[in-house]
Amino acid sequence: MNRRNFIQKSGTGGLALFSVNTVAQNFNLNPTELKTLDLKNNINHSVCHWCFGNIPLEDFLKIIKKMGVKAIDLVGPENFDLLKKYDIHCSMCQGAEISLVEGFNDPKNHPQLIENYKRIIPQVAEAGFTNLICFSGNRNGMNDYVGIENCVKGLSEIMPLAEEQGVVLQMELFNQQNHPDYMCDSSIWGVELCRRLGSDNFKLLFDIYHMQIQEGDIINSIRKYHKYFGHYHTAGVPGRNEIDEKQELYYPAIMKEILKTGYTGHVAQEFIPINEDPISSLQTAFSICDI
Repeated sequence: MNRRNFIQKSGTGGLALFSVNTVAQNFNLNPTELKTLDLKNNINHSVCHWCFGNIPLEDFLKIIKKMGVKAIDLVGPENFDLLKKYDIHCSMCQGAEISLVEGFNDPKNHPQLIENYKRIIPQVAEAGFTNLICFSGNRNGMNDYVGIENCVKGLSEIMPLAEEQGVVLQMELFNQQNHPDYMCDSSIWGVELCRRLGSDNFKLLFDIYHMQIQEGDIINSIRKYHKYFGHYHTAGVPGRNEIDEKQELYYPAIMKEILKTGYTGHVAQEFIPINEDPISSLQTAFSICDI
């Protein structure tokens, strides 16, 4: 299971990460029965709803609000009013992209992407949110340098609007195991794109799970390139599951390094829970990262 498959399938009837019976047996959706977490909130916590995809969004908002978490990732304008209802911030908006594989590196996508982003950017700003995701797209035989030039050309058409509206476009880094042929698959490539665009309103979404698989040396990358990283995602390696002691990343140390950089944005949990009680797994993840 990955987000690409989820996004592709969710438009045609949705998809459950757990069976209805598992959900019913392992936790109660009544938020009054959940405990509020005792969070320091040195890290601004968030979570990607798609990983808990068979829990209706409104129920999920109630759950994280009860926990004391004030943000959620990867929600589009069609649900901004629902977030406002529960006073939940959208720490990473979506809805302007075509797909993960059709991005700014291919000029044939530029007309549709420019139209989409020019429509969605003002909606993000009007809602009081800041971050909006974007993707490089797949190589499809394209040279990486050509891809950067194409990305600069396409993104330059929308950066003035993003700057005017106070919206930060964030291109996500992926690994090649989960997303074969995706172009923005290294910190160096992404940083070079940021440098060429030269705008504080373009950053990289540094997915710790993806970059551990693709290049490792996570803490050193944060130290060297943190000014280009505008958002962080988490998950356990291997497997993209819980970030507990059964996987290889030590998230408390990573979170401490993120804080040292002066980062004030959000860190969003994006693991796919496999434990019997996924909400307990989420609570544990927040606690692990709450250094």
